[in-house]
Amino acid sequence: MNIFISESFASAGNPSQGNPYFLLVMLILFGLIFYFMILRPQQKRTKEHKKLIDSVTPGDEILTTGGLLGCVTKVNKSGYIIVALNENNEAIIKRDFIAAILPKGTIKSLE
Repeated sequence: MNIFISESFASAGNPSQGNPYFLLVMLILFGLIFYFMILRPQQKRTKEHKKLIDSVTPGDEILTTGGLLGCVTKVNKSGYIIVALNENNEAIIKRDFIAAILPKGTIKSLE
């Protein structure tokens, strides 16, 4: 048992110190990779979605994030729109839940 204790105290000397700037360079490199692979694409998607939401006008056929298809009948300034799901039903939804603006006639072609 004493053999192992003596070996643990017999160190080979001081370990060599690495370059202190290496860690800084690696952190900056990981930061840049994180920015260009995660943050920047998300910012682009957010900007495109905001343009899409701002371009909604009455008469547009839309697809919501919940999967509903409808025709926009009224756009409120408060951030909500009124969507006609069919001739008898309308729904009030928040503008943020618009997934896509569909080409005219899409709903008629699906019926």
